[in-house]
Amino acid sequence: MSEQIVGRWLKDRGNRDRLIIATKVRGRMWEGPDGEGLSRAHITRAVEDSLRRLQIDTIDLYQCHSPDEKTPIEETLRAFEELVSSGKVRHIGASNFTVAQLSEALRVAGEKSLPHFETLQPHYNLVHRAEYEVELASLCEREGIGVIPYSPLAAGFLTGKYRPGQPQPRSARAGRVREYMNAPGFAVLEALDRIAAAHDMTPAAVALAWQMTRPSIVAPIVGANSPEQLADLLPAAELTLSQGEIAALDRVSASL
Repeated sequence: MSEQIVGRWLKDRGNRDRLIIATKVRGRMWEGPDGEGLSRAHITRAVEDSLRRLQIDTIDLYQCHSPDEKTPIEETLRAFEELVSSGKVRHIGASNFTVAQLSEALRVAGEKSLPHFETLQPHYNLVHRAEYEVELASLCEREGIGVIPYSPLAAGFLTGKYRPGQPQPRSARAGRVREYMNAPGFAVLEALDRIAAAHDMTPAAVALAWQMTRPSIVAPIVGANSPEQLADLLPAAELTLSQGEIAALDRVSASL
């Protein structure tokens, strides 16, 4: 559905050449054999479906939504090689790969002279740091992989909408948000509040600005449900945090 919406928007606007179009492959898209995964058969059909829905000729960044342990990574990379050679895809990326899975993919790509992953989408934010920072961050920096984190605002928690003493959220994201509604999470919010007030910005903008100071981070992936929410987030691109402010956020979130 999202590809269809973007495709109609692109056609109406006529501004394809000004945009970078990224999409993913992996999930179940049809019933029957090869209806999901990262096999050559699935990728070959899925990319055609995405191009048709998006109403474009080339996808700028085609990403594995998650690993497929049933398919050898060489088969996946060879399928991507065919797409790059044919001009249907320009660059490839990975999402939700562990350091071992990403390292193996890079090794195979190098040994077999196949396209290598140029981006990684990890789950990463101020209250969920360790999963990315402990091992993946150094690998991405060493290999020159651009990082485009998802959930940079922790399912809305880092916007400040959830505060101590409030009822537990019941939205679709409630399960994830409840993980952060504790003393360490609220301490991060307090630090964001102080810095946001000093810059006349929102806590969300400060959280995004902090993330963009990290090595290898290219751009956080944010979601907005309204123009007003988007207006709160865009100033992050122009916000420069001081070294003291960055250090304060680093300290308060160090255990997370």
